[in-house]
Amino acid sequence: MTRTTTDQPTGRAASGALVPVLAFAGIVVAVMQTLLVPVIKDLPQLLSTAPSNATWVLTSTLLSGAVATPIMGRLGDLYGKRRMLIASLAVMVLGALVSAVTSDLLLMIVGRTLQGFAMGAIPLGIGLMRDMLPRERLGSAMALMSSSIGVGGGLALPAAALVAQNADWHVLYYGAAGLGVLAIALTLVVVPESEVRAKGSFDVLGALGLSAGLVLFLLPITKGSDWGWTSGTTLGLFAASVVVLLLWGLYELRTKAPLVDLRTTARPAVLFTNLASIMVGVSFYVVSLVLPQLLQLPKETGYGLGQSMVVAGLLVAPLGLTMMFTAPVYARLSAKYGPKTTLILGMLIIAVGYGAGLGLMSAPWQSLVIAVVLGAGIGLAYSSLPALIVGAVPASETGAANGLNTLMRSIGTSVSSAVIGMVLANTANDVGGVEVPTMHGFRVSFLIATAAVAIGLLLALFLPKHRPAAHPQLRAASEEDANLERAEEVLRGFRGRVLDAAGAPVARANVTLIDRRGRQAGAALSAEDGSYTLAVPAQGAYVLAARADGHAPLASSATHTGDDATVDLDLSLPGETVGA
Repeated sequence: MTRTTTDQPTGRAASGALVPVLAFAGIVVAVMQTLLVPVIKDLPQLLSTAPSNATWVLTSTLLSGAVATPIMGRLGDLYGKRRMLIASLAVMVLGALVSAVTSDLLLMIVGRTLQGFAMGAIPLGIGLMRDMLPRERLGSAMALMSSSIGVGGGLALPAAALVAQNADWHVLYYGAAGLGVLAIALTLVVVPESEVRAKGSFDVLGALGLSAGLVLFLLPITKGSDWGWTSGTTLGLFAASVVVLLLWGLYELRTKAPLVDLRTTARPAVLFTNLASIMVGVSFYVVSLVLPQLLQLPKETGYGLGQSMVVAGLLVAPLGLTMMFTAPVYARLSAKYGPKTTLILGMLIIAVGYGAGLGLMSAPWQSLVIAVVLGAGIGLAYSSLPALIVGAVPASETGAANGLNTLMRSIGTSVSSAVIGMVLANTANDVGGVEVPTMHGFRVSFLIATAAVAIGLLLALFLPKHRPAAHPQLRAASEEDANLERAEEVLRGFRGRVLDAAGAPVARANVTLIDRRGRQAGAALSAEDGSYTLAVPAQGAYVLAARADGHAPLASSATHTGDDATVDLDLSLPGETVGA
């Protein structure tokens, strides 16, 4: 099978409302993650169940979101990102309505599981932006979409607290369903479908294997405090996850149309970005767990700030607002210095925020300062991640690659939730039979976040150096910059892999580039992993001819439009006759 894609924006021209609509969809999806924070402590009573059972209302959303994110990204690459975005939002609306009409634990878990599937909207939105937007708008647009996770979470806290204090808690779900319907309507009206498609079929077995591995891995992380970190159940599930994910990886490397291209994922630019994303996710969630508790603890504890649920939410909300306003700042910085530099800068600001926060916990206004500083740092870091990923993968893999990156952030928040929850529980004081977090626990939590950022900084240093001409669409901050980069941009060519009948790479295959007059325009020899690269002298139609000992030769038509085009050559197909 020959797979051809380009890295150029295609499809119907996008309107000026496309970015706000996609960002709104991302914010709506993120609301699901913090919607229940104001009523967490009351869930056992509200659902008439034990506290250990009530935690499944939160765990189910986390697990389904982790599973859905890479799967929906791949489905979007294959069948249309807009179509899958609408499907994600529709499932979320259905889940919100299920939760809105019940107080039964099982039905509530079903509804929350459906809501988690909407997390795939984030990478789908980033993919649509790459496919639709001109290069001068892409950097800030992807930054805003990536930050929508934090923006939605931050804005949902005070709104959910206000509703929870003054109305039945089921109103939270009716509101979420209404926001989801609005997001669907706006997407249908404003967002066109992308014409960029990945060739091949959906890897069902790969999706099942990844889902099983993620559930086996994340379940003991989220429930380890309840089960015991050294219990047979926890250790057994961790061991099973390692086995399943290893088998899944071996299968993905052998299949011709994998759910996740692990060879692409192993590229340094992708690998170290994903690893750094885990650390950013850890640091982001710590502040969301610590500040609301510190603000709401009574002053009688000697360190609690005695604020109401609503006021606490309002003081933490600037975390999300600052992330949103950081997007245009990121675009300018990234255009000049590159996304690697902005990622490092963002993590340095996060480290400063948590370091200063160790001594800024004695007044409500100090919590506001911490939220603003951390929001700026997390906003820069989150904004850099999709640019680094998009700059390292073909356009046809954008959805799946960003889905995997979003999953890495989710894993970071899951680990953060488990570790910080354990720290706060182990350092708590028993006051009248109630476990009350201590200032020591809060400070240890901030130190853990600082350590996570330090590891992320180390990982970011291993990212490849920024190459200004490699992906100018991710750098241009204005029309003037874009025009200059278009004038300076050199034509590149074709790249891809030579494969045999089993989908295995063919090394030392001769790949010849033939122009429309039948003349040789270039030649290359495939590497050990089957990869090849060919520069082109001009845009236009070409034929790529491949031959290797023991294989039938192949000639495939391909068109170059001015940017890198990926063409995989499958020597198991019958060769085509190429006229002069």
